[in-house]
Amino acid sequence: MLGAPGVAFASARPAPSPSGSPTSSPAPSPSVTLAPDKDLEAVGAKLDKLYHDAAVATDAYNAAEEKAKKQSAEIVDLARKIVAEQQKLDGLKDRAGAAAREQYRTGGLPPEAQFMLSDDPQTFLDGAGRVLQGERATKALIEETARIQRDLKEYADDAADRWRELEANRKEKAAAKKRIEQRIEEAEKLQSRLEKRQQERLAQLEQQAADRAQTQWLDTGILKDVKAGASEAGAKAVKFATEQLGKPYVWGAEGPGSYDCSGLTSQAWAAAGHPIPRTSQEQWRQLKHVDVKDMRPGDLIIYFDDASHVAMYVGDGAIIHAPRPGRTVTVAGAGTMPILGVVRPDAS
Repeated sequence: MLGAPGVAFASARPAPSPSGSPTSSPAPSPSVTLAPDKDLEAVGAKLDKLYHDAAVATDAYNAAEEKAKKQSAEIVDLARKIVAEQQKLDGLKDRAGAAAREQYRTGGLPPEAQFMLSDDPQTFLDGAGRVLQGERATKALIEETARIQRDLKEYADDAADRWRELEANRKEKAAAKKRIEQRIEEAEKLQSRLEKRQQERLAQLEQQAADRAQTQWLDTGILKDVKAGASEAGAKAVKFATEQLGKPYVWGAEGPGSYDCSGLTSQAWAAAGHPIPRTSQEQWRQLKHVDVKDMRPGDLIIYFDDASHVAMYVGDGAIIHAPRPGRTVTVAGAGTMPILGVVRPDAS
């Protein structure tokens, strides 16, 4: 379960004496031995992988959610178009019916017969002009009716396609949700097998690893080149993110009481007046890339090769981010995780 040998728990009973003979003195109390650091580090690596898998699945869930919202809106728009075009078609049918009734009223005589029966040729010629106009109007009526019928079919086909896509996205969401819940449950079970002192030591090891990574990143001298100040919008985004410190991480959450990593960054920039994509992967794909040395507060740092995590750079080598389940929105070093790159939401 722990993924590494040697994780020690409390002994069930004391070891027998070398002679094997019973002793009259009371048995010593069981002692708790901490697992070696290398074993706890293996546990930490296993936890990191589980939470990383959950983060990837969360991005997939959020992407499917965004697609579903868009497709639902498109279906509503198509339904409105269908209703409007159907009303037009009904109106055209009424006009066509009126024209047919008028033709029936006049007897439907051909123009030559009407001319011969007319006492006033000029009146007939005037009427013939109106007949010609009527024929043109009828032709236009037929063409408009045909066009609307084509549009109705096209809208109906599009709506059917959107419904199929929506159903596919619902299945993707359900599968992603299942993966998220499974990975988090595995991680929680793994952590629950550790005793309190082991959990505390594991947290120390995690912090030490993060400190080493941050120190190595700073030792590159990167901050000597990072001098740009925040833009007006970037300052607003940083202010929003700062106000969320201490709120819990919840996968799929976009606030106001909890966030996942991209939920925090997307809401921060929405508050700054610059809506951005919902997921970390789409933020990486769609937003303008900038060099790390050119980043400024408010820019977003994308982490890991699969762009599965995002944080907001707030200056002085620090980020604000929503780390993972069980944690809260916090300040951390920008170099504590592998940096994929930096994006700028308010790039001109």
